[in-house]
Amino acid sequence: MDLERLYDEYFTAVYRFVLSISRNHHVAEEVTQETFFKALKKVDSFRGDSSLSVWLCQIAKNIYYDSLKRQKRGAELSEKGSPADAEPGPELSFFRRSEAIQIHNILHQLNEPYKEVFSLRAMGELPFGDIGELFGKSEGWARVTYHRAKLMIREELENEDKL
Repeated sequence: MDLERLYDEYFTAVYRFVLSISRNHHVAEEVTQETFFKALKKVDSFRGDSSLSVWLCQIAKNIYYDSLKRQKRGAELSEKGSPADAEPGPELSFFRRSEAIQIHNILHQLNEPYKEVFSLRAMGELPFGDIGELFGKSEGWARVTYHRAKLMIREELENEDKL
């Protein structure tokens, strides 16, 4: 199954579905991107009991509700007087700066086109359509490439934390 074709064909339907339940464009975009990444990993488990769009929307719904559960747990911790309530001190400022440097270093280790697409989107705030156009590719390609780069960075950060 060709991911780019799948993405181009079903992105709008999944995005609109997530937008209808989240009422947030940013959340809908993030969940939709994660949906296609997860679908790629689980494509062998698709039994065909439903249409592909229904299967993708089910994955999206699960991802969205899982994120809500994580947010709720975080809010409960904050209500109990966790350090999240404290004023950010120099330690937190140092941590954020050190994490930014860490992400910057990981970004520069990424292969092309991941490094360039991530930079254009995250730092240049270019729309996916424009990024795809710059590379002579589709908007879907730019979205998938950005999401993969983001996952690579996240994975590398997790690996560094384990050391």
